[in-house]
Amino acid sequence: MKSGDGMATTLMLAAWLLAAMPAHADIYKYVDKHGRVILTDKPTHTGYKRLVKTWKGWEEAKSRIALKDFEKNRSRFTSTIRQYAERYQLPHSLLHAVITAESAYDPEAVSRAGAVGLMQLMPETARRYGVSNRRNPADNISGGTRYLRDLLLMFNNNVQLALAAYNAGENAVKKYGNNIPPYTETQNYVKKVISYYHEYRKSMT
Repeated sequence: MKSGDGMATTLMLAAWLLAAMPAHADIYKYVDKHGRVILTDKPTHTGYKRLVKTWKGWEEAKSRIALKDFEKNRSRFTSTIRQYAERYQLPHSLLHAVITAESAYDPEAVSRAGAVGLMQLMPETARRYGVSNRRNPADNISGGTRYLRDLLLMFNNNVQLALAAYNAGENAVKKYGNNIPPYTETQNYVKKVISYYHEYRKSMT
């Protein structure tokens, strides 16, 4: 078999495996030293990268934080999250849910669109809320929390609409008559954050 044929077969298998994976499971990808793509919902080491499904197809998640660092960083930022949740009168479990979905608690996370930090602030959002350093965890959480609070006020405390606006922008929600926009990424994002929110409400006091 030619090397090109082998690579094509590998890519076809990868596509088939992605389609066959359970919809509710996180999917992780690892490329070994021979260029073979390994997909699983149960990663065995930190070399695996989590995949997310976007309108462009399957891509690596915004955060490349190692799995072992997730709990450590969540613990590290919990007091700051609680501080700003109380200041802006939002459930801290909701902020945890957003941060989990946005960055997996990686303060250095950067998206392809240019969003940065724990709550993935875009430059214009950071400017709106006076955040000069988006990589500063406290400033990032403060700006993101204020933005989320304002979105909740804008959409009459409808959490799903506020989350949709956080992901796609408030104008997108308004464009579709104050409904969740028909974007697969945004609809999946809202479902994911709501799921995290319910879990954190059960586990956090």
